Amino acid sequence: MENINDIITPGMIVRHPDRPEWGPGQVQSSINGRITVNFRHRGKVVLDGRVIALILVE
Repeated sequence: MENINDIITPGMIVRHPDRPEWGPGQVQSSINGRITVNFRHRGKVVLDGRVIALILVE
């Protein structure tokens, strides 16, 4: 089964499943499972895509 993080590319808008208070975030980069997202209410965060399955905002 494909992980949603496998299709995430820079510019996409996502949410963190465990941190809704961070609001939406724009993906800055996705390299070797490390996803950098700039969240509206948290700022820039580097996440391990093998551990956190981000939610794509349509």
